[in-house]
Amino acid sequence: MPGLYQTRARRLQPCLESLRAVTISNDQRGTLDMQLFLDTASIDDVRAAARYGVISGVTTNPSLLAKEGGVSYRQRIQEIAEVIDGPISAECVSRKADDLLAEARELATWHPNVVVKIPIDAEGLEAIHRCSAEGIRINTTLIFSPNQALLAALAGAAFLSPFVGRLDDVSYDGMELIHQCVQLVETHNLPARVLAASLRHPLHVTQAAMAGAHIGTIPPSLIPQMLKHPLTDIGIDRFLADARTAGLI
Repeated sequence: MPGLYQTRARRLQPCLESLRAVTISNDQRGTLDMQLFLDTASIDDVRAAARYGVISGVTTNPSLLAKEGGVSYRQRIQEIAEVIDGPISAECVSRKADDLLAEARELATWHPNVVVKIPIDAEGLEAIHRCSAEGIRINTTLIFSPNQALLAALAGAAFLSPFVGRLDDVSYDGMELIHQCVQLVETHNLPARVLAASLRHPLHVTQAAMAGAHIGTIPPSLIPQMLKHPLTDIGIDRFLADARTAGLI
């Protein structure tokens, strides 16, 4: 009988090892909490969203700033930093590595929470490497392929921003890119976080979270959309009606 138990134990050992590996993997994944950033340069939108306590950072770019009526980029970043104590991305507009480095140095002086956004191309990749070597945190933007994400991570980027909606626009599966970037980062223990960008509707947010994105950056309009559900509204109305009937209100 002892021999039979030993044989069964040996047969079960691979299964036990597999379960143990899954448990360890899940525990490791659980240490990186999903975060939401707000994609805006509007201080009013930042203040409104901050009330909910669910926004951990902000992403901006020149296009968003252009909607804000002449406020300086530096002033707006500093205003946002007074409301949100987390990473705030400010984007470079230079196109040569030397100029990107100089611009990144300037942006980084605006506030300790500033993360410098640099688009991924040959000049950008060199700048990412040089900035990271100086301790400037980089958010690599306009990522549309896993190889771009891999190069940016190896160059030292702290954040990788794959664009979901823009890939969907040209008939590619934008969410598959999120899966691929997360797999690259976690398989090789790369010191970068996947920041899912160009999320356009609530389902994008759900899918990005389920894909393992460490961060999703969303426009302010998505928060009320994420909150809304008709059955919740019906339930609240019924509770209130019953409360009136019971004389509670």
